[in-house]
Amino acid sequence: MNDRQRLIAANVAFLALVACNGGGGSGSSGGDSSGSSGGSSGSSDVPAAFSKFKTADKTCGSSVKVYRDGDYVVVEANGIPNHGSPYFANSNSCHEADTNASFSQNPNQIASQSLVFRIPATPTVASSKSATPLGPIGVSLNGVPFFNQYAAGYQPLTSEVVSFDQYGGHPQQQGSYHYHVEPTYLTTSEGKSALLGFLLDGYPVYGPQENGKTIADSDLDAYHGHFAVTEEYPSGIYHYHITSEDPYINGNGFYGVPGTVSQ
Repeated sequence: MNDRQRLIAANVAFLALVACNGGGGSGSSGGDSSGSSGGSSGSSDVPAAFSKFKTADKTCGSSVKVYRDGDYVVVEANGIPNHGSPYFANSNSCHEADTNASFSQNPNQIASQSLVFRIPATPTVASSKSATPLGPIGVSLNGVPFFNQYAAGYQPLTSEVVSFDQYGGHPQQQGSYHYHVEPTYLTTSEGKSALLGFLLDGYPVYGPQENGKTIADSDLDAYHGHFAVTEEYPSGIYHYHITSEDPYINGNGFYGVPGTVSQ
């Protein structure tokens, strides 16, 4: 090989090395981005409405994490409310007495849970509607689960209502605090017409008012929702409303195809 050929070969090798390094850098960046979208920092892939979750609010030990996993938005929560309650232990700084004369405290105390909600990122109407189960049917913005309109054994809530604290929640035997009715801490802090969370089918849950009007059960369909424009969905979306009367949050089942929850 003569000098000219050696020079050409050296230049080719140099260019190949630069190209490989550039490609490696790009692949590394792409790998980091892809890995992050599967974890908590993949928030850019999460629908905008899910940014309303109280992920930064650690009041009372509350913990909420939101990220995208394929076709689902995953909400991980410990179920501890970000507000006081008489159901915290007396020694807990978040213990807050309920002064309602009709309040009758149940024997349970709030305990941390390991809740994982997998909620469709793009909800779809179910061709065959399914009933909501006992236990979590959705999750509120502070990570507290929504329960349906029934007590244990699918009994009416009549005997349990007196055990709801000043913010509308109470814990069951395993210490899982939850809302069957309006979460008044959230409607006070966010507004009566605000987004309050999502059911497992991915359709949002709003407060008891819309456009300045208090919503009645008669304004909603059998699943306790309707289609309308909201702040988070300016093109309109089917959504549920919490009302002051049974069935409170959801009616005859999920309007959409539900995701899953583990605990």
